[in-house]
Amino acid sequence: MKPLHVLTGFLGSGKTTLLQQILVDPAYADTAVVINEFGEVGLDHLLLEEVEEGVLLMRNGCVCCTIRSDLQNTLRDLQEKSDRRAIPPFSRIVLETTGLADPAPVVSTLLAEPMLRHHFSVGNIICTVDAVSGEATLERQPESIKQIAVADRIVVTKCDLADQESQDRLRGKLRAINGAADIGRRDGSDADAACWIAGGLADRERRAEEILELLRRQTSERPGHILESGICSFCIVEPGPLDWTVFGIWLTALLHAHGENVLRVKGILNVKGSLTPVVIHGVQHVVHPPMHLAKWPDENRDSRLVFITRGISEERIRSSLDSLVAAAAR
Repeated sequence: MKPLHVLTGFLGSGKTTLLQQILVDPAYADTAVVINEFGEVGLDHLLLEEVEEGVLLMRNGCVCCTIRSDLQNTLRDLQEKSDRRAIPPFSRIVLETTGLADPAPVVSTLLAEPMLRHHFSVGNIICTVDAVSGEATLERQPESIKQIAVADRIVVTKCDLADQESQDRLRGKLRAINGAADIGRRDGSDADAACWIAGGLADRERRAEEILELLRRQTSERPGHILESGICSFCIVEPGPLDWTVFGIWLTALLHAHGENVLRVKGILNVKGSLTPVVIHGVQHVVHPPMHLAKWPDENRDSRLVFITRGISEERIRSSLDSLVAAAAR
């Protein structure tokens, strides 16, 4: 299946620059790009010709189109055109959102329709943050906090224009909002922009490594609230194997009641009857299909879940899970 990566970030944070640098990499010539309006994105110098209505072919072979009605129709149209060879085949999609957009509904759109699930998988949510104005944006624009909280990758841009102290302070705030994301930096000279769309939720080995790194960070750092947003990140540990049915009921009920405020959950589970761990990954109301790893990535056999929430305390979530697990054991 083709991964769909979502490129988000507040207005002026450098999304288009990062996208341009991805598209000029020959290794990513078989990429389809979906954007809202060509007028908002400075890709004109990369465009060569219109190969189908609303679809443009770039000089490097990438396909680019706009969202003409809705995302589901756009993705279906792209796949249909590729199937009948009206456009070059593509191996991935990068969707650039508007600066004020919430990226979470894109994931919901992709998983809601069987046809789309058959052809596409969820890739990475990449969020760009301006090193110069990032702190001010966090204080004034709640949309930017949400974008950061649901991201898999955070790219701090324009680092060549900001002093190190400001960058360190911003990085600390980003880590407090989202302890689960990889955070990198760009100063305008790094040519390896494409690394941010490498891998995806279907990449088992990479996801296992990311889960380990995330859990390591959660034990060495103690993220808390950021500004007055009420967003916090924490890790819940459950010793001993979990009953998959009981856990599924609990998580479904939690997201049904509080999905808008459970911004992200990911972790590794020790499931009864399974010799290997199960990785889960969710964004708000949407939980991706669980992934069974080939082996445990370390010696720890506890179930470990990292949450990013808004206005929901660690104690509340921990006690609800403990209560259900205890009740099921009786």
